[in-house]
Amino acid sequence: MEPIESVRGIGEKLGKALRRKGIKNIEDALYYLPSRYEDRREMRKISDLQVGKMVTTVGEILNVKVSKYLRGRRKILEMTVGDESGVLSVKWFHFNHYMIDSLKKGDSVILSGKVRRYKGSKEMHHPEIEVIDKVDENPLHFGRIVPIYPHIEGMFPKTLRRIMKGVVDTCAALIYDPIPDHILRKQGLPRLSEALRYTHFPHNVDNIDRLNLWRSNAHRRLIFDEFFFLELALALKRNEVLSEKGISFSVSNDFLERFENLLPFALTSAQRRVIREIFGDMESCCPMNRLIQGDVGSGKTVVALAAAMIAIENGYQVAIMVPTELLAEQHFFNVGSLTKTMPFKIALLTSDIRGLQRHILYRRIENGEIHVVIGTHALLQDKVRFSRLGFVIIDEQHKFGVVQRSILRGKAWRPDTLVMTATPIPRTLSMTVYGDLDISMVDELPPGRRPVLTRLFHEKHRDRVYDIVRKEIEKGRQVYVIYPLIEESEKLDLKNATDMCEELKNIFSHFKIQLLHGRMKVEQKEAIMHDFKRGNIDILVSTTVIEVGIDVPNASLMVVEHAERFGLSQLHQMRGRVGRGEYSSHCLLLGQYKKTDQAKRRLTVMEKTTDGFRIADEDLAIRGPGDFFGIRQSGFPEFKIANLMRDVKILGEARKEAFRLVRDNPTLDNPRYSSLRDTLMQRYKGNLKFLEVG
Repeated sequence: MEPIESVRGIGEKLGKALRRKGIKNIEDALYYLPSRYEDRREMRKISDLQVGKMVTTVGEILNVKVSKYLRGRRKILEMTVGDESGVLSVKWFHFNHYMIDSLKKGDSVILSGKVRRYKGSKEMHHPEIEVIDKVDENPLHFGRIVPIYPHIEGMFPKTLRRIMKGVVDTCAALIYDPIPDHILRKQGLPRLSEALRYTHFPHNVDNIDRLNLWRSNAHRRLIFDEFFFLELALALKRNEVLSEKGISFSVSNDFLERFENLLPFALTSAQRRVIREIFGDMESCCPMNRLIQGDVGSGKTVVALAAAMIAIENGYQVAIMVPTELLAEQHFFNVGSLTKTMPFKIALLTSDIRGLQRHILYRRIENGEIHVVIGTHALLQDKVRFSRLGFVIIDEQHKFGVVQRSILRGKAWRPDTLVMTATPIPRTLSMTVYGDLDISMVDELPPGRRPVLTRLFHEKHRDRVYDIVRKEIEKGRQVYVIYPLIEESEKLDLKNATDMCEELKNIFSHFKIQLLHGRMKVEQKEAIMHDFKRGNIDILVSTTVIEVGIDVPNASLMVVEHAERFGLSQLHQMRGRVGRGEYSSHCLLLGQYKKTDQAKRRLTVMEKTTDGFRIADEDLAIRGPGDFFGIRQSGFPEFKIANLMRDVKILGEARKEAFRLVRDNPTLDNPRYSSLRDTLMQRYKGNLKFLEVG
């Protein structure tokens, strides 16, 4: 595509400004869409402006000055604008020198804003303003629906609008339209060139509200475009997996009964259903690629263990990769206790295991002596070689990058892969991030699990929180106090955590209080958690993410310090550590926020619901898909135009069309689709790597 400087009227200075905004070529410019639209089809005279209404008017600057107010402590930019019918006072209480320099007496300006009345006169405060040439010379900026583009530093809005008009008029018709005509007709969508032309410069008969909501047919076409190519890539990947030959495991008819007899509890119907779904995949000759979603405490690990035992009985090894050492240790403890009567050898591989001990473990894995290896990123090292790896389990998989997941799978020949998450994933994300995976839901909690009541407290009400803690312990219950640590790899703030622990010891001098932090040795952490479970500790202060701790049925209260520093889904996971016994349980969120803060809005959601999927939807709506469990770090492509929350219906349609196309043309090798495949590869280039592992 031609560089942006090839457009007539763009010199070195404007070219630099555009490039700073990421507009490097003509295609970038075509997809630099207006952020909103102003209705300038009817310019009202100043005398006709109605107080309380949002209006657009045009006039001449009669005077402009900077005045002082509030006894000279603040300044105000004041301007008077007039036309043949009257005058309008305009004020800015916040302004910069650029505004002062750009507004001159005698200039023609367009003003859009809300009309107020002050001392009998009409005023506008902080209106949108644009300096224009004489109105009769600039039909591009008035008398029509006018596009308002995101601001580019060093460029007037009217200059950017002129540039875009030139690009659209000369280049929109030349852009290649890759989506097949039969799909466009079925969806009632315009050609790409037409969609680009009308998103930049709509018809005057278009509905301004639909344009500003990105609900016009032209907008819908561009949104569909982005979703369609993503879903096309996912469909091709899924089809590729289904066409591969993998391991066909043998599952005995009595296995589930034998497995359940090993457990100290009965499986839920949801666990049995998901286990059967997994067994169906494992018996197939195609490599399994399945995601298990389930709330905290729903028993996903037990489901994964059942599948792992099938792999072991078939003579294969199992690798379980988790994001933190504490979670690896927890899985090692749980799996070991559940399989202690079976002839399986289980090993833990973390960064704590070093020297000769590590080399011995490498050798035992390579010669097949170890059946199950549970570890962190340490599993990815070149020295870790398996004898016969056939089954891969990835827990909290969104915390791993695509390359990491691919390395682990690359240590075997097309192993079955099971990924798990306790982070409830909104449907919109599951159709994108996990669009090529089969998804199973463990949507039933074990019997006896009570809902956890959550309450939000401001820091200034700390004494009330301490009263609740005291009363709960006096009833014989136990308490978690969680101190924030966003990632386990961050430097631990042990001083503050230690200070808090000492403060609590002074306040609750008759209670037993213990600190748990990530720098402790495995044995020490395990000993503290066991002491807590046995009731030898009243209050456990933790700097680690306790969501992966041991079940403590007597722990009925959790206090989360600086709750505003956690994501909603993370808070939801943490509070799942209480409510595991017969007692009513509570989670108290202590935060620092103002009434209008987004933090307050976020945390209030936790009080309203215990439904992990509702919480995930709210988290996605507030934080956006880019920040929801770190998608940007996973190699997942960002959308320039589409919005997962706003455009979910279009996403569904695009997915349906893409998957139907690939079902009928599994490799897109039909000559009529060659350009479609080329466009897919060109659009994503290296970013298609995110499809390598689900």
